[in-house]
Amino acid sequence: MRIAIVLPPGGLFAVEQPNSIETVIRTLATQAGEDEVLKIFCDEGARTHGDLPVHVTPAGGDRHERLVQALEAFAPDIIEFHQHAISAARLARRFPKALRLLYRHNDVKAPRNPIDMWRYRQRYKAFDGLIFVSEASRAAFIAVYPTFADRAFAVRNPIDATLWAASPDTREPLIVFAGRAIPEKGMDLLCEALPDVLNRHPEWRAELFLGDWRKHVGWAGPHVERMLARTDRVVIRPHAPLTEVREATRRAAIAVVPSVWAEPLGLSALEAHAAGAALVSSGRGGLREVSGPHAVYVEPLTADALATAIEALITDPERRLALARTGQDHVMKTHTPAARAAELSALRRRLLDARAVAP
Repeated sequence: MRIAIVLPPGGLFAVEQPNSIETVIRTLATQAGEDEVLKIFCDEGARTHGDLPVHVTPAGGDRHERLVQALEAFAPDIIEFHQHAISAARLARRFPKALRLLYRHNDVKAPRNPIDMWRYRQRYKAFDGLIFVSEASRAAFIAVYPTFADRAFAVRNPIDATLWAASPDTREPLIVFAGRAIPEKGMDLLCEALPDVLNRHPEWRAELFLGDWRKHVGWAGPHVERMLARTDRVVIRPHAPLTEVREATRRAAIAVVPSVWAEPLGLSALEAHAAGAALVSSGRGGLREVSGPHAVYVEPLTADALATAIEALITDPERRLALARTGQDHVMKTHTPAARAAELSALRRRLLDARAVAP
């Protein structure tokens, strides 16, 4: 199978500072089956792409037509478009002979009116299959677009746990949060919850890794300022590279994923488990598919309830260690790159074979 993996506009497939979508793509691609010949199609701008075969679309000019030409030269059996449905549907229509898949890493937008519904349905008709990163995301899509149920599938995100793994037994009294500085991630709730907890436990501290800080500082900044006015044991790390997030999570006793929205899956929760931290989670969306029974779930999701959950782990080191151990073991057995890549490969093959015999 010749498989073209097309990143969304602006996707650089950079080794030095990948986003979560590119991390998933790279993790799966490095486990490709022996019968799969892959090429990644990305935009110009990365210093290094790693060892995988890559086609880089230069900046400027007509990106769409350049991609069409590059895909025609590669002659793929399968084109796997990631995330951006609008540009993907336009490209997909140019390749009716290939199996065309849309790989969604976030939930799809719900239509606001009948015109939206018609437009979105026409867009999704351009694809032979739609892949979601959790059963929760697939179910949310089918609830809005039931006519696409037979072409909607779920392949949960993998994680290369060996890059994150550290012993849960020797941990610093450290709480970590890693996520974008946006309301959906619940950062404001954490900023409200942390000061009283840290002030009651002076040996503990926290580090917050805030992505997209410059873009969202207008909303996030006041929450951070109010928190820092109440405690001096929180360090804010905006725009930190993944290596720094990983290093801190490997040291932390507790990680917090207080997402307000329904997470498609929750890569930061996967990473926290793999690193050996005990996890406090909102459980929204696909987060329970990540953690199973190996996290403390906060319900209702309020600042007070979040503070109570964090403090319960601080004051119960035996439970904290047990959750860290079982969570790490769960992720290392369940969310492995080899298992998820095999699942994806089998789905690709099944859809390709079905298309070959379809009338």
